[in-house]
Parts: sequence; C-alpha cells; structure tokens
Amino acid sequence: MAHPPTTGAEAPAPVQTGAPAPAPVRRSAWSESKDRLRAAATTEPGRLRIIGAVIAVLVVAFGAVAAFEITDRSAAADDVVNRSQPLSADAANIYRSLADADTAAASGFLAGAIEPADVHARYDKDIATASRLLVKAASNTDSSSESGQQIAQLNEWLPRYTGLIERARANNRQGLPLGGAYLRYANQQMTTQLLPAAEKLYDAETGRLYEDYDSAEVWPYFATAVGLVALGGLFYAQRRHYRRTNRVFNHGLVAASAASVVVLLWLVVGHAVARADLSTSRTHGQESLKVLNDARINSLKARANENLTLVARGAVLTKDGTQDQYEADYSGEMKSLLAGLTQAKKLANDKAGLDPVTLAATSADIWQGRHSNARKTDDNGDYEGALEAVIGTKDPKKSTGACFDQVDAAIQQAIDHEQQQFTTAAQDGRDALNGLPIGAAVLAVLGAAGAAIGISRRLSEYR
Repeated sequence: MAHPPTTGAEAPAPVQTGAPAPAPVRRSAWSESKDRLRAAATTEPGRLRIIGAVIAVLVVAFGAVAAFEITDRSAAADDVVNRSQPLSADAANIYRSLADADTAAASGFLAGAIEPADVHARYDKDIATASRLLVKAASNTDSSSESGQQIAQLNEWLPRYTGLIERARANNRQGLPLGGAYLRYANQQMTTQLLPAAEKLYDAETGRLYEDYDSAEVWPYFATAVGLVALGGLFYAQRRHYRRTNRVFNHGLVAASAASVVVLLWLVVGHAVARADLSTSRTHGQESLKVLNDARINSLKARANENLTLVARGAVLTKDGTQDQYEADYSGEMKSLLAGLTQAKKLANDKAGLDPVTLAATSADIWQGRHSNARKTDDNGDYEGALEAVIGTKDPKKSTGACFDQVDAAIQQAIDHEQQQFTTAAQDGRDALNGLPIGAAVLAVLGAAGAAIGISRRLSEYR
C-alpha cells in the first residue's frame, strides 16, 4: 500500500544499526620519528644523511673523549711533578731534619759544658727547617687527612722536644747529671713520637705520589676504542661510496679519516712516550730517592744512638737486660743502612749515581770499624778515649763522626742526582701530553666538518 508523502516536515533520521566508528589513534612523537627515519632509510639520500650524521657524531665523540681522558692524565702527571713528589720530598726532609737535630743535640752534649758553635748552629738550622717545612706542608694538605693529622701532632710535639733540649743544655752547662736525663728523655720523645709521626707523614705523601703515578699512567682505553670505531665508520662510508659510484676518493671523507688517524696516532704515541718517561722517573728517580732517604735516616739514627751510648753510659738497657739499648739500636740501624746502600747501588743507572753510593757504603764500613774500637776502649774503662774516638775533638778526621759526615754528604750527593733525574724524566712525561687535548678537539671538529662536506657533495648529485 502506498504511503502519502510528508509535507512540511523533515524526513526522520535513519536508524544506525551497526557499531560506532573507532576514534583515530594518537601516535607518539617518537613513533612518528621512527617512521620518518624508516621512510628516509628507504631512499639513497636518506641513507646518506643517516651515515653522515653517525660519522660526524663518532668523530666528535672521539675528539671529546680523547681530550677528556688526556686532560685527566696530564693533570695527574702535573701533580706528580709539582705537587705530590715535592710534598714527599719535603716530608723526607722533615724526618731528616728532626733526626739530624737529635744527632746534633747529642753531639753538642758530649762536647762538654760549652757546646761548639757549629754544632749548635746545625741544631738550630735543623729545627728551623723542620718548622718551615711543616708550615708549607700544612698549607698544601687537608687538615682532616692522615697527613694533616700527623702535621698537627708534629707541631704540638716539636716545642716540647726543644724545651727538653734546652733544659738538658742548661743543666749540662752547670755540670749537673740531670742534663743527661733530660737529653735521654728528649731522645725518647723524638724516637717514640716525632720520628714515627714524620715517618707516617712521609709514607702518606709517598702513597699519594704513587696514586698520581697510577692515574697518569692508565691507558686511555675508552678514547682508543671510540677512535677505532670512528675510523671503522669512515672506512665503511668510503668503501660504500666506491662501490656505488666507482669513485676512489671522497675528499671530505678522506679529510675526516686523516684527521681521525692523526688524533689516534697522537693519542697512542703521546701517551706511550709519557708513560715511558713517567716509568723512568718512578724507577730511576723516585724509587732511588726513597731508598736513599731511608738510608740517610738510618745513618742519622745510628749516629744519634752512638752518641747516646756515651751519654747514658749503660743506664738504659734492652728489655731482657743483656745489653745497652742504644748500642743495640745502633747495630740494627747500621745493618739497615748497609742494606739500603746495597739496594741503591742496584737502582743506580749511571756512574754519577753509583759513585756517591759506593763512597757512602765504604765510609759506613769504616765507621763500623772505628765504632767497634771505640766500644772496646770504653769497655776497658777509658771513657775519654772512647769520647775522642766518637767526636774527635783533637783529630776529627779519625773519629766516627768524620765517617758519619762522609756517609751523610755522599748520600746527599746521590739524592741530588736522583732528584734531577726524576725531575727531568717526569717533566718530559708531562710535556709529552701538552697540546693533545686541544689538538684532539680541534681535529675532531675539522674531521666532522670534512665528513659533512663529503656527504653533502654526494647529496647534491640527487638534486
């Protein structure tokens, strides 16, 4: 049956019988970027842009990493030359000055009521040197560190020691036996407090020196690896260029490769030379210095105990009560002295370093012989004869003191020579790294620019 048309009114909307249309999916910027990159990689220009970007990043990263690692190695090498080794040397001189002051004090006491002017001046110089070096070390050391704590203790104990020495001198001038007791107590303070603290300071500073050595000598593995990867990328790009165009060279890529090779060779050769020089300064400089400083300290302690043997005159015995404490200490320190000089001979690598060590060893042997004769003289009841054999007021050249002076002077000569060897080798090692951080950065930028230009010229062929 037909329906009449509607008039005046709109037709009703059709009824939807299906499901509603899905809302459009929103994609992240990262997904869209990946799609664009994937689409670009399907065309040769797109692939060239990706290759150029990767190579440029690798070359710049190589320069940046090389500059960073070599800057770190160069700073450590500079610390070896200008900070840690000088502080280690100062710590050794603090120990030497304190030990020598104790020796001079005992020598002056033995000389009689009127202390010789040169001995007094030597003592004053040693105390002034130790005080000055302690101030210098404190200004370059963190007060909370091990070195800072030892410096604080030395600054506290040193005035007490000098006070005891002045009391010993005052009593000695008056001929009072109490002077010897004060001198022995001062020596006890020196050997049980001051010298152990100075030794800990020396060990701490020497340990910091070796840490700087280790930091300076670490091979720049990361920079080398990044450099090889960058060169690998450049080789791949040039090989790809040759296979697709049959052209042997792309000037931009060749320039980038040349810059990267220069940086890598500079990095490898420069650091290898620096390591070799630093190793030389460590083996033939610092190691020899440490052995010589230890030997010199043993000679100073031996001389002080030799003097105190006559000052105490058997009043201080070993724990088992079988022998004189100072004589026992002297014997042990002379053994350590001779062992140290033997080791120093092995470390000496030239005649200028060997000769003074040989002279010191010969003088030490003579010293031991004269000391044995002096002890026999004293044991036979001739104290004045033993005193003359030790301090030599009438004939100084035949005394044990003359031997000690020869040992001390010869070791000082050897120390000066080894210090010069250390300084020369360490400075050469540091200087081998000069300019490398800046050069690596500049060449890396130029290499990246060359790679970009080379890729751009290929892209221009598609326009």
